[in-house]
Amino acid sequence: MAHSTQAVVLPAPQSAVEVRSIEIPEPGPREVLVRMEACGICHSDIFVAGLAKLPRVPLTLGHEGIGRIEACGSECGDLRPGDRVGITFLGSVCGECAYCTSGRERFCVRQKNTGYTMDGALAGYAIADAAQVVRIPESVDAAAVAPLCCAGWTAYGALREADLPAGASVAIYGYGGLGQLALQYATHHGLSVAVVDPSETKAEMAAAAGASFASSSADSGRAIQKQWGGADAAIVFTGSTDAMTQAIKSVKRTGTVILVGLTTRDLTISVTETVLKGIRIAGSFLGTRADLEAVFRLAMDHKIQPIVENFPLDATPEILARLDRGEIRGRAVVVF
Repeated sequence: MAHSTQAVVLPAPQSAVEVRSIEIPEPGPREVLVRMEACGICHSDIFVAGLAKLPRVPLTLGHEGIGRIEACGSECGDLRPGDRVGITFLGSVCGECAYCTSGRERFCVRQKNTGYTMDGALAGYAIADAAQVVRIPESVDAAAVAPLCCAGWTAYGALREADLPAGASVAIYGYGGLGQLALQYATHHGLSVAVVDPSETKAEMAAAAGASFASSSADSGRAIQKQWGGADAAIVFTGSTDAMTQAIKSVKRTGTVILVGLTTRDLTISVTETVLKGIRIAGSFLGTRADLEAVFRLAMDHKIQPIVENFPLDATPEILARLDRGEIRGRAVVVF
């Protein structure tokens, strides 16, 4: 095996990413070394790259990858070289705290995160915690399902957090990689779906993909109130605070607003309106292990799959720029 590999590296906080050669790491006792096949690119990669302070630099980005185990540490259970696995943002957890023991390990206070507090999967080879990888069937194309390790998992988890029965209505804000999957999950569960995106093209795509109502209006909250009398829930997959404000305006009394998109900006809300209407505002981060298994099961059954564009690793800096400008219509995936 070679001693070095190419990786997408953030040299310093708020710096331009580089594709450079790095040394292939050795796995620890409870880690696996994965030879990557494909890795999706997420808005969270842009968010991390834009932070003024980071836990570590230089940092290899990427957190939704699929590959084959090249080497195992001494304490990796039944994992073996050659096994196909997926890597997610949840890099490792303590396994002992109240969150870990109650199935909410994504909130573990001692967690490590792939592509943030530990090097990520946008590299020819990546290290992963053996306990956190997910097994990937041989029959699927890695590039086609790599986004499920983050976009699919997060979108499904947010929809579950909304806790909507069949026949209810949900407004999806942001029709990017997560929003497109959320629309598919929502219609699969029998929900009426409104999709809001500032891009007229993306709004038209959402309508063609099955959205009951699609809008690019800056006053979408009023439009949804007029169309439906308000949505039962709204899920915001963008970091735009304008979208968050409109989402709150879009729900009916006792409605739920789920925030997913990350931003460093503060959100201003009307406390009076929120209280008097009984609106619940909640954050949603990733999902449960059962959610992750569910999105792969739906993909295996060919019911729901992400829309992807494939790129080589050296195109990553330009892909990130295009993603930041809203020019990627599905999920960008690097193929190794």
